[in-house]
Formats: sequence, structure tokens, C-alpha cells
Amino acid sequence: MASLTDPIVVTVGSTEVFVSSERPPAWGFYEERASLVDDLTDRVPDGALFVAGIRTEPRDAPEVLVAVRYAPSVGGFPPGVLIVSETGIAFVGAGTTLLAYQLGADPRRLWEDSAELGFWGWRLHGETVVMSAELELAAWDISGSKLWTRFVEPPWTYEIASGQVRLDIMGDVTLFGLREGPSAWPHTFRQ
Repeated sequence: MASLTDPIVVTVGSTEVFVSSERPPAWGFYEERASLVDDLTDRVPDGALFVAGIRTEPRDAPEVLVAVRYAPSVGGFPPGVLIVSETGIAFVGAGTTLLAYQLGADPRRLWEDSAELGFWGWRLHGETVVMSAELELAAWDISGSKLWTRFVEPPWTYEIASGQVRLDIMGDVTLFGLREGPSAWPHTFRQ
């Protein structure tokens, strides 16, 4: 039977991702064999721990191993990982920390960013990655280049249809192109 320290493993195609709220029992083994270890546990000493391991090829350890302490960590702020298989880019979010990694033969961290107040989740919409946070909606292309960011204030929601974002912030609705962002052609109306 799995213990609470055993990671949860998800495999899609040839990519395997494990996540855990503790360093798994095999941490030392993984750390020695991973191509890239990104340990950010000193950032938020009292924060919750999130560990992710990613491998795109059959091997005995992850190619990329990430450990980050983060806050906020309760009340709707779960960490998350999104893999774009077409480009081999991994997006990781935990608390206010956002990270992107190039996977494959020469893995590396592409960038670090922050989410306003706390990360909520990643969503892939065609060739655009959308990140939602408590006070921010932002987008990157599937190669990891940031397209735009928009301040939001709860309660807020967004929908995407036909390449257009419908952002509702407390009844004020803004429509804009997913790739172009809110400053390119915003149309706001009150419901």
C-alpha cells in the first residue's frame, strides 16, 4: 500500500510526471541521476513543499526534478504542472512561484515568474497556455514566451471560444483575442 510520502504518478504518452507534498523515499536516487535539479526550498521556509519529477524518456530517474516551498498553500491554491508535448515545455506553478522548463536531451529552466497573490492553475487552449491566479490572468505561447498579463479581482471567471477571451470581473465583461491580449482590442461592457 502506498504511503503518504509516495508520489502520485501520471503518464500521458511517453511523458511521466510525479508530484508529491514530501520528498519521496527515492529522492536521493533521483537527485543523483536527474539531468536538472531545481531546489527552491529555501524561498519560503515555512511554506508547503511541492515536488515534481518529469521524464520524457524511459530511464530510472526523472530528467527534471523540482522542489519548491510555496505559499499560499491552502484555500484553493493547489500547485500544478502542465506539459506541452509538442514543444517539450513544462510549466510549473506553486503559490506565487511560476517556472518553465525545456525538457528533453538538454533540460534547463527557461524562466521564473510570479503569480499575483497565488497560483490557481494552467490550461492549454490550442497553442496558448493560460495561467489563472487570485489576482492575475496571463498567457504564454507553447514555446514558453509570455504573451500578456491582466490584473483581475475576485470574483472573476474567464471563458475562451473561437480564439476570444471573455473575462468577467465582478460583472464587468471584457472581450479580447487570446493571442493578442487585453490591451490589443478590449471591449468592455457591464452585464
